[in-house]
Formats: sequence, structure tokens, C-alpha cells
Amino acid sequence: MTGRDSDSRSGGGPDTPGPGTGGTGPGTGTGAIQVLVVEDDPVAADAHALYVSRVPGFAVAGIAHSRAEATRALDRLPAVDLILLDLYLPDGHGLALLRALRGAGRTTDVFAVTSARDLTVIREGVSLGVVQHVLKPFTFPTLRDRLRRYAEFRSSTAAASGEAGSQAEVDRALSVLRAPQPTTLPKGLSAPTMDAVTDVLRAVGEAGLTASAAAEEIGVNRITARRYLEHLVEAGRADRRPQYGHVGRPEFCYRWRF
Repeated sequence: MTGRDSDSRSGGGPDTPGPGTGGTGPGTGTGAIQVLVVEDDPVAADAHALYVSRVPGFAVAGIAHSRAEATRALDRLPAVDLILLDLYLPDGHGLALLRALRGAGRTTDVFAVTSARDLTVIREGVSLGVVQHVLKPFTFPTLRDRLRRYAEFRSSTAAASGEAGSQAEVDRALSVLRAPQPTTLPKGLSAPTMDAVTDVLRAVGEAGLTASAAAEEIGVNRITARRYLEHLVEAGRADRRPQYGHVGRPEFCYRWRF
């Protein structure tokens, strides 16, 4: 890779906010996980930033196209929670940057986003605290699912107080970061609709929502929405509780299990 002048690149370097940081994207807002995209290719950098900005609960803090730009960005952006780190940068290996960050006492989490398939490199990344390896090329759903699981991991460990009570509790916490094995949906359920229901349920947070509300949001009937919500409950991804206050039988309220 060549070390092109960063001023000629799209994205404008780390001083320019990435997509989704202007206050209107789904990843913006108070409490959003701040992500620094480090990628030397400007087209790929913009694409990765766009992917991040489309995931609720995440915001792009900035874009850097080299190790030097990333270092300067992190000096100016102390609130960065996660780095999407390309391993092959024009002015040094991404793991060298990560090694320097760890040496300086910086514990920012890292996703290694790379075409590298060398298991030695992957093992070294793990030793330096890389929490996910995402192989290029990848699609939006691939990154979205890993970001979601990372957010779950942060939420579950932040909510826990004191020490883990058992090995099983430790295993549960770590298992959140692992990519789930592909599963076959029950007959009559489709992946696109399941994704839509999941997105809506996650977006409402602790408040939860009923099958009627979910149906209105995604454009299906209440019975269909309820089938998808019940599947998420059975799979352990959502909780269900009765909602009283109306005449007749109580309607269930569903909440994403953080």
C-alpha cells in the first residue's frame, strides 16, 4: 500500500466527523458507543463508517487513514470506546499501533478489520486485547451483528456488580462476544422480518413494546409480529411480561434481553 497524502483522501482525516456523527444518524445520541475507524483505503473507510452509523447505539467519532492519524485522533478523542482497526496501514502494522496503545495504558477495545488470515497474526491480536476479527470483504449484516454482540457484552458486564458468582457466569459473559452458530428459523418465519422485529425491539430499549406496536412499526399484522416476538423469547433473546391497564385480557410487553 502506498502512503498517499491524507489531505487528498475522502473523509478528511480524524478531524472530520464520520457518517452518523452529525446528530441525525441512528448511532448518535447520548450514551452512544464512540467508534474510531482506522482504514487506509478511503472508500473502505467511508463504507465502514457508514455501516457503524447505521447500527443503533453506535456513533462514528472519526476516521483515520494511517497509524499516525489514528494516534493523533486518539489524543484528541479520549472518549473513543472502540477502534475498527485495519492491520495493514501505510506507515506501520495495525498491531504495532495497538501495542503502543497498550504500552501507554490505553485499554480501548479493538475490532481487527482485515484481510489477514494468518492465524499467528490473529493470535497476537488476541494477546493484545482484540475482541473481534472481521475478515474483509464483509457485508453490513456481518459487522452489525458483531457490533450488537459487543454492545450486549458491554451492557451485561456494566450492569453486573462485584465479582462473578460462578464459572457459568463468566462463560455467559464471554459467550456474548462469540458469533452465534447459524440457526434455522421455524417454518413461516423469514430472516428479513426477524431482523426488522429485532431492530425495533432493540431500539425501544428498557421500555419494551407490545406485538401491536411492533406490528405497526414494521408493517405486519399483530399475530405475525407476536410469532416473531415469541420466537425471540423462546430463543432467550427477549423477555415477556404482562401489561395491565386495559379492559380485557392483558397484552404482553416484550423487551430485548440486554
